[in-house]
Amino acid sequence: MAAPTSPRPHAVLFACGLNSLRSPMAAALFKHLFGHASYVASAGVRTGELDPFAVAAIEEVGLDISKHRPMTFEELDDWEGLNFDLIVTLSPEAHHKALDLTRTLAADVEYWPTPDPSDTEGSREQRLDAYRGVRDMLLARIKERFGAPPVANE
Repeated sequence: MAAPTSPRPHAVLFACGLNSLRSPMAAALFKHLFGHASYVASAGVRTGELDPFAVAAIEEVGLDISKHRPMTFEELDDWEGLNFDLIVTLSPEAHHKALDLTRTLAADVEYWPTPDPSDTEGSREQRLDAYRGVRDMLLARIKERFGAPPVANE
């Protein structure tokens, strides 16, 4: 495993278009790995309904996002402020939004192009496989970027 590219940030925001599948999965995986060592949240450019396939895919690895309430950057800002060291964007739309925000925020932005599995057609199992692929890709990328989790959380 590659060493992290920089020290683990104190607060990370994962962002995508609707905050309904990619960013909530990434935030849940990050929180599972690093616990309270870093604060994590997720937001979207717009809000959508929480995707049930995302809930199912993340549940397979023992995590629960069923109570996640999708929110926009603006809603998150109103709720708790945008006090993040790093914004990880998972879609082009979110990346543009984050770059625009950094004109007034002191946050780094990283773009991790991540496919939208909701576009997948086929049987339930074929569609769920697409979500598993995104989940596994996010997990690998989080571990690669932020390093090994603390021993207490393994």
